[in-house]
Amino acid sequence: MTLAGVPIGQAADAPARLAEALAAADVIAAEDTRRVRQLAAALDVRLSARVVSYYDVIEVRRAAELVAELAAGKDVLVVTDAGMPAISDPGYRLVAAAAAEGIRVTAVPGPSAVTTALAVSGLPTDRFCFEGFPPRKTGERARRFGELAADPRTHVLFESPRRVAATLAELRDSHGDDRAAVVCRELTKTHEEIVRGSLGELAAWAAGQEESGGGVRGEITLVVAGIGQAAVRAAARAAAREARRAERHRDG
Repeated sequence: MTLAGVPIGQAADAPARLAEALAAADVIAAEDTRRVRQLAAALDVRLSARVVSYYDVIEVRRAAELVAELAAGKDVLVVTDAGMPAISDPGYRLVAAAAAEGIRVTAVPGPSAVTTALAVSGLPTDRFCFEGFPPRKTGERARRFGELAADPRTHVLFESPRRVAATLAELRDSHGDDRAAVVCRELTKTHEEIVRGSLGELAAWAAGQEESGGGVRGEITLVVAGIGQAAVRAAARAAAREARRAERHRDG
């Protein structure tokens, strides 16, 4: 089985091996069958494979069917709408099922919005965490953002354009006005936009976009700086002082 990274924007960004993999596959499991046919046409590839849907709702059921195809000796290629399968997209359940059956899994590596946004952000890249889409429920979001606020790693998140203004405002509240962040919109596409600033500035920018009537549109990736070491040390000192005060209070 092969996981194939596909362009996040322009078809010309497709890895060289992708066209070969599309042409050679017996079965192509695609998040959107129309999109993979359009991509094949853009790459001048004639598909001979059976193309089947493989998206979130049917992922578990389809994984069992695809493992049966693999066990029968078929060459199965997995693609998503954009980026790398299994990275906040369908794929990992199928990989786990195939691995459990001793089936070889390989990849045609390709673009990912996660690493692309991180690379262009200008924020530290030596340690980072990918959070996918934030929870939708208010309490869960608050807990997640509270945990991230104390994390020294740069964090990368996806967000819907409908919620990005609210998310930036919540991140401002949890992380502080001054925390550096970057909004990456429509990466590698014609209308690519990269907006840098503090969370306070970006929350105001997104709110302004909504007030103007258009809002922030397109595919959105957020990159947020981790907490600085100075802040970590200050928090540790404050916690130590509080512990000493509590101890003195207990001692009388």
